[in-house]
Amino acid sequence: MCDTFCVRRPDGMLFAKNSDRPVDEAQIVEWLAPRPAARGGSVRATHLAVPDVGAAGSLGSRPTWMWGVEHGVNEHGVAIGNEKVWTVDDPRSVPPALLGMDLVRLGLERGSRADDALDAVTSLLADHGQGGSGEEDHDEPYWSSFLIVDGDGGWVLETSNRSWVARPVGEGAAISNRLTIGTDWSRSASDVPAGADWDGWRDPAAPTGLADHRLAATRACVGRGPVVTAADAVATLRDHGTGPWGAPGVGGPGGAPPPPPVDVGDDWSGVTVCMHVRDYQCTTASMVADLPAGAAGGSGAGGSAPIRVWASVGGPCTGVFLPVGLPVVPEVLGDAGAWAAFSALGRGVEVLDGSAGEALARIRAVLDPIEDAAWSEGDDLWSAGAGPDRWRTAATGWSAAVRAALRSLAPGGA
Repeated sequence: MCDTFCVRRPDGMLFAKNSDRPVDEAQIVEWLAPRPAARGGSVRATHLAVPDVGAAGSLGSRPTWMWGVEHGVNEHGVAIGNEKVWTVDDPRSVPPALLGMDLVRLGLERGSRADDALDAVTSLLADHGQGGSGEEDHDEPYWSSFLIVDGDGGWVLETSNRSWVARPVGEGAAISNRLTIGTDWSRSASDVPAGADWDGWRDPAAPTGLADHRLAATRACVGRGPVVTAADAVATLRDHGTGPWGAPGVGGPGGAPPPPPVDVGDDWSGVTVCMHVRDYQCTTASMVADLPAGAAGGSGAGGSAPIRVWASVGGPCTGVFLPVGLPVVPEVLGDAGAWAAFSALGRGVEVLDGSAGEALARIRAVLDPIEDAAWSEGDDLWSAGAGPDRWRTAATGWSAAVRAALRSLAPGGA
């Protein structure tokens, strides 16, 4: 499960994703350093090795047992996220190969623009296929869809085994756990007939309601168009089924944040963008990226606009989105122990049922000032074109503040 969306803004594209994974699976955010091509060498992905053609540096959010990443942004300003989808092709019929998350990481390594990343992912599909379990403790193979974006546009890519179609994102797009492309694709694998309705690949036995409520929420954000900000994207990632946080009418008594859903309805209404499906899956990490328009998309050097990224681990409703000044990642985001502490906050809120909103409000009263201060300082650093040393100093302070907050919020904490 996951939700990913993008929206075109006057100066680039905004990208956002929630990664929904098994409730006990830790996820970390890390900088994956660039590497030169290894002549005749290979790189080992989760289930198999592929030729090593070198890699751009990238920021990736990765389940700790896996080589691939759930979402990320590379040094060129390309962002990618993927989703599990169900089609008429059986993923259990193929041997272990590349996971969707491996393809996200490989696309980031090999794409200097969204078009390049699309070419890399589809070429890897053709050469190596996809397959194998996407979970460590369960045999759970599946196909993937992808949102591949840079500051000038990008692609929705949907796959079934080695077959695929892609359509441009236009002014924005949202994807979730179902196929969304019909006949409106402009690129495809060679085995997809011209003019084919891609919806014909959708598994008719798989309920689209699992994704439809979440797509309605993320598409509503995309539909607001160029006025959407990074803060708006975060508010949507925190949606518990009643709307983005801070919207009129959203929240509980006294302005308390809206609590997570208690049950999954027959229409799948309890499966929300900020996911809390007890004992199954929940949101385990999130990312928002503001990708600048223009030819290199760079990281701020040489007068180009900076790539602005905010990342969180654990559930977004009980997490802190911290700025990431590439390549400097706040240390707390890469610590599986901190992930576990954030996860515990989310699980603790879920079981409170009637008082969850009030408990969530108490958590946010501690975490919001840290998030707000970090965003303000991050904006100043990006505006000043600050170098890695200044970013490290700021990130160290944010990590210390987050750790102190987690200690105070833990049972018996001071």
